[in-house]
Amino acid sequence: MLLPLVINPAQLSSVIGKEDLIVLDLSSHDNYSLQHIQGAIWVDANRLLRGTAPVANKLPSDQQLSELFSDIGITHRSHVVVYDDQNGPLAGRFIWSMHCVGLTNTSFLNGHLSAWTTAGYATEQTNNPAIPSSLTVSASSELIADKEYLLTHIKTSDISIWDARSHAEYTGERIVNAAKGGHIPGAQWLEWTDTLIQQEPPVLASPETLMKMIMSAGIDPEKTVITHCQTHRRSGLTYIAALHAGLKKIKCYDGSWFEWGNAEDTPVEI
Repeated sequence: MLLPLVINPAQLSSVIGKEDLIVLDLSSHDNYSLQHIQGAIWVDANRLLRGTAPVANKLPSDQQLSELFSDIGITHRSHVVVYDDQNGPLAGRFIWSMHCVGLTNTSFLNGHLSAWTTAGYATEQTNNPAIPSSLTVSASSELIADKEYLLTHIKTSDISIWDARSHAEYTGERIVNAAKGGHIPGAQWLEWTDTLIQQEPPVLASPETLMKMIMSAGIDPEKTVITHCQTHRRSGLTYIAALHAGLKKIKCYDGSWFEWGNAEDTPVEI
């Protein structure tokens, strides 16, 4: 099944019902119950978090990811299309989680359910159960930047940090669940919602427009780009935006500001 990373409703409609296609809805369960794409399986987005102290928002363990993907029915033959009801960060984080374990047959539905319904495609209210698989996965560190990696590389010139939080969080004017505010030294600000050309439906900008945004923000696409937010939810969308723009070297700091802003050994800029 040849689908690109970012697809529109017409592309999804053309393959609905095909063998090995799995459509996932990461919306709230209430919204899923109201309506969802035909055949879509609901996934609890909380399962995208490790859930253990001291930084609960990190990538789940290999066992947790194996259980999650198996419960959904994902195999190495599957092509997984994901959408959510939060403008894309949860869908992006899910795809990043799949990429971390080498599962690359994934697509992000641009515009999500609202684009699907606006285009006139049918929805349903049926609760679609998954057919479990027995997938075992192991995460690579290739797409992950941890605190130690950042502490080492902010002293060099080989990374470019994309802070996807609000401007008030970036400047330290607003502090969320952290002991200190500000941003990682050298980080550039480009708020996650700026990557959308509209809010309803929430549509990602074109690759060319995204690249212009990224470069105008001072983020260097020739370097390894590290994206983060507060808990690596919002930066789930900027991960997709970076790939859609054509960036080749992208990592996510899953500890994000929740870890950095509460650590005693991390420098900050305001």
